[in-house]
Amino acid sequence: MSVRVKICGVTRIEDAVAAVECGADIIGLNFYPPSPRFLSADRAAEIRRAIGGRALVAGVFVNAARGLVGRCVSELALDFIQFHGDEDDAMLAGWPVPTIRALRLKAGEALAELPAMAADYLLLDTFHPGLYGGSGRPRALEGLRRFNLSRVILSGGLDPANAAAAAALAPYAVDVASGVESAPGIKDPSRLRSFIANAKSAR
Repeated sequence: MSVRVKICGVTRIEDAVAAVECGADIIGLNFYPPSPRFLSADRAAEIRRAIGGRALVAGVFVNAARGLVGRCVSELALDFIQFHGDEDDAMLAGWPVPTIRALRLKAGEALAELPAMAADYLLLDTFHPGLYGGSGRPRALEGLRRFNLSRVILSGGLDPANAAAAAALAPYAVDVASGVESAPGIKDPSRLRSFIANAKSAR
């Protein structure tokens, strides 16, 4: 099976549909208000309906209230909850769908081992002092080669040029937002197509 591809920070119906038609497995919807990729509940519902059952949908939250997360899971039929802030382990527990915990690493920071996970999946992202994800900052992938990444989603600075290299490490999924955009929240069709094709072709 080829690696799963997660297209995150989708803000437009046409981008969600294009991603699914190109073979994306997971669409990420951002519910963090300061983000340029933030979605209102109404727009998120429109995108969810457009996707239907053709791809899974992850809701991305940063230090959100538990009640808000729960409403989004229920009303949008989310398939994953992605916690991208400073949430504690208690916040990650007790949900009806799998959870994803983001770990933001500095560009040159190496992992001695994968941390123990309270969530179902670990998303490795690149640290930015002013942003919770979507920074586009790349990070060396070589140091991850020795780990079992079957429950890891690789993110942070990925684009069509390095999608295959990331996918070749056999993670659960590769994740991209800014690397396939023409502007924050606006996906570029050709970059989207190239990223997904390159990731899916990796061996």
